Amino acid sequence: MNEKCCRVVLTGGPGGGKTTAADLYRREIGDDVVIVPEAATLLYLGGFPRAGENGVRRATQRAIYHVQLNLEDAQSAHYRSRVLLCDRGTVDGAVYWPGEPEEFFKHLGTSLKKELSRYDAVIFFETAAVGGISIEGGNPMRIESIEQALRIDQKLKSLWSQHPRFVFVPHEKSFIKKVNSGLGELAKIVDQHHKS
Repeated sequence: MNEKCCRVVLTGGPGGGKTTAADLYRREIGDDVVIVPEAATLLYLGGFPRAGENGVRRATQRAIYHVQLNLEDAQSAHYRSRVLLCDRGTVDGAVYWPGEPEEFFKHLGTSLKKELSRYDAVIFFETAAVGGISIEGGNPMRIESIEQALRIDQKLKSLWSQHPRFVFVPHEKSFIKKVNSGLGELAKIVDQHHKS
């Protein structure tokens, strides 16, 4: 068995099914995987503002980036041989930053290339907004309209698709079919990790 931690980021626009897929995979596989929770949700539940003028948005995105980075690194150090399923990754903040993505990376003293290299693979779940489907799904932290979700999805895809092991899971009318497709791709990545 491979003793090196494998990091797989599950990302995509709001309402794509990434959190559901991560939870289902963990339930099926058990102790072989560890879910790194979405840092943004943790911070928003803790009182960080979701909106505001640019200074507020920058402060929030800086905090999300550092929490995400340290959550991943702590889990990686603690669970050395397990697969980390990261519910979003450090690149996501560039889309929510008030300004161009390059400004986000420069401000944080990093680069897109460096952040992409943190992950062994990327599974991108396209937002349900592509099909005109409501994305709220009972998550009180999800405040985006369908139009906003589409824009976020496109911007995220343009960044994450630059990863050499980028897997795209398109929107499906059947949410179960879509999640199963994503789970199949994740199973392939985990299997390859264990064989290497």
